[in-house]
Amino acid sequence: KSGAKIGDVRDDLRVAIESKGFVVDYESHLGQMLERTGKDVGSTRPLYADARVLQFCSAQLSRKMMEANRDNVVFCPYSLVVYAAAEKPDRVFVAYRRPMRPGGGPASRAALNELDALRDALAREAVGRK
Repeated sequence: KSGAKIGDVRDDLRVAIESKGFVVDYESHLGQMLERTGKDVGSTRPLYADARVLQFCSAQLSRKMMEANRDNVVFCPYSLVVYAAAEKPDRVFVAYRRPMRPGGGPASRAALNELDALRDALAREAVGRK
């Protein structure tokens, strides 16, 4: 989302998640951690104006995913990342990692597709692209 403030997009994402009845149970300050530890690993190059990871879960969807295939436990909790590059702080992105489609049959694939669709809808809502 161009011309946006990362805090506003992060707040919009939190509202989108919570409006669906989910609870953000953890917010990681990834950008701050990378900035703080850069010198420890020999780098002072700024990467992000800010980068946050919001984690949440759905008892219903998680149950469906794991009943279909217990290996799907690796997809929980769900994460969405909000970030802006250091050199373009007014261009904010919302992203997530798409799950690989492990075995488990059609029910497992359907549940993972549902997770994919949920995170996509939340990301689009946060940046105003429904």
